[in-house]
Amino acid sequence: MADLKMMDRTFHFILTTMVERGHAPHFTEIAKAFSVPPEEGKKLLHELMGAGTPSWLYPDTDHIASFAPFNSYPTQYRITVEGQQKWFAQ
Repeated sequence: MADLKMMDRTFHFILTTMVERGHAPHFTEIAKAFSVPPEEGKKLLHELMGAGTPSWLYPDTDHIASFAPFNSYPTQYRITVEGQQKWFAQ
């Protein structure tokens, strides 16, 4: 299991990325951000998703579908900030 500090950093990276661009990063981007191999990025992602956060992966993939309060895929809940609508809510 990843240490809590690394899980916190992973959580922060995912949430920050979603705020910046409106969709979640891929596990390879997580790996690149922390200078670890892609498989380690995938492991960090799966451990975080299994830690009880209100988030989930798209079924049978390694793609983040939802990461509270955001959704990577379009929903009927649009979020607009300062005239920009690039986010969807859970």
